[in-house]
Amino acid sequence: MLLLGALLSLITGGTGLALPLVTRSLIGGLAHHRSVSAALLGMSALVVANAAIGALGSYVLRRTAESVVLGARRTLSSYLLRLRVSAVDGSEPGDLMARVTSDTTLLREVTTESLVGLGTGGLTLVATLVMMGVVDPVLLGVTVGVLGGAATVIGVIVPRINRASRQAQDAVGAMGASLERVLGALRTVKASGAEHREERAVHDAAERSWRESVRAAKWSAAAGNTAGLALQIAFITVLAVGGARVATGAIDVGTLIAFLLYVFYLMSPIQEVVGAVTQYQAGAAALARIQEALRLPAEPAAEPAPLPEPGARPAAVVFDDVRFRYADDLPYVHHGVSFAVPALGMTAFVGPSGAGKTTLFSLIERFYDPTSGRITVDGRDLADWPLPELRSAIGYVEQDAPVLSGSLRDNLLLGNPGADEAELTRVLKTTRLDGLVARLPKGLDTLVGHRGTKLSGGERQRVAIARALLRRPRLLLLDEATSQLDAVNEAALRDTVTEVARATTVLVVAHRLSTVTTADRIVVMDAGRVRAVGTHRELVTRDPLYAELAATQFLASG
Repeated sequence: MLLLGALLSLITGGTGLALPLVTRSLIGGLAHHRSVSAALLGMSALVVANAAIGALGSYVLRRTAESVVLGARRTLSSYLLRLRVSAVDGSEPGDLMARVTSDTTLLREVTTESLVGLGTGGLTLVATLVMMGVVDPVLLGVTVGVLGGAATVIGVIVPRINRASRQAQDAVGAMGASLERVLGALRTVKASGAEHREERAVHDAAERSWRESVRAAKWSAAAGNTAGLALQIAFITVLAVGGARVATGAIDVGTLIAFLLYVFYLMSPIQEVVGAVTQYQAGAAALARIQEALRLPAEPAAEPAPLPEPGARPAAVVFDDVRFRYADDLPYVHHGVSFAVPALGMTAFVGPSGAGKTTLFSLIERFYDPTSGRITVDGRDLADWPLPELRSAIGYVEQDAPVLSGSLRDNLLLGNPGADEAELTRVLKTTRLDGLVARLPKGLDTLVGHRGTKLSGGERQRVAIARALLRRPRLLLLDEATSQLDAVNEAALRDTVTEVARATTVLVVAHRLSTVTTADRIVVMDAGRVRAVGTHRELVTRDPLYAELAATQFLASG
């Protein structure tokens, strides 16, 4: 489609190039009192063809440009959804969103006004110069001399446009990151009275983008005006030199008029080429930012794996001397963690804050890979599992139980869109969400708001648990899944988890004694190491740290 659009643009330029020749023929016919009907008809046909083909070429190019933007947005958004969690941790979500929205829009200019404009404008410029050489080589030399000086000046300006455009796009990304940061914690910002400080940060980024965009506009205007000035100087010079040549009889008036028409005609391709070069600088800056995002580490694209069938065998998990840290410049979170979780039953992980309990679940889900050591599920190294197959076997409830914008039904079926109504009803009853659904104005189709703001913390937690249970997991990971529940709902959910543990493997990070006492085994962690494994009764008498946690953190007597 780009080639078709470029071809139509070239045909448009070709019809335009023929007009001065027809004009010279028309003037020659009038001067010699010949019939000019054919010349007039030819000129009319060229004008109409020029307009029609030009309009068609413009439409083809613009449609193609929009298709390029669509393709870039699809590619980039798909890639960002597959980024490694470590890559997302080191990036600003607002800046990544700006690359999908703002930066991809600039590709439209690269496609139509830059690449095609440079090609068609450049070819038209060369063709025009050739025709000018055919008409009069001397005047062509004068014209090229003037334009060469202008090209030198523009060559100095172009890199400055690129730098300013890149900095402007970076500032747009920073503004998006600042705004996303504020909106993601708006209640905290308001409660802290920090609106004005955060507003200043967003405004500063917007002003940086404005300053750099103005700088890019200044240099673009300088480049455009340099080209325009060069054409005016060329016209005056050609008029002076051409007039002298007419006076000496070297050329006739018709030749001078035809050449001057070509000088006027030069304006369009030169402006097209200069515009293409300056537009490309902004597009190249955006393209560099897009390519930057596409170089971030990502998981391999793969088709989703089917979920386990009802009654599928539970999974077994083994950690063997696992060491892990989030980055090379950060301390280790795990220092040789080893434990074995047999298939079936509930295993609880307890320990002080920062002991590395939540990180265990991130490693099992392969959000991160261990620095050394080995993790197996069903005796198979995690590195050997295809990611979709591994994650399809796991149900995971995060510590903050995130809920996505949309309806309650959308959130519940996020991990299993094919779940039938009977299964959904059963899980709603199991997690005590049926009462909430009955109270909501539109039931399951009620919108829950951005990040589930229309639900309470306990309701969001139960939604997250229901979502995980609907996946029929062979391995269920619960990270402090009852921390925001009241006593009644916690007791009900504890019974539910105990029931689930009779059919699958459940790993739970727990801070409450009621959850721990029902566990088949408890893994006590401290400072990134496993210090003890046993039942509640065994550990209370055998491990001082656990006894202290049971007496204080779990709010129970020794």
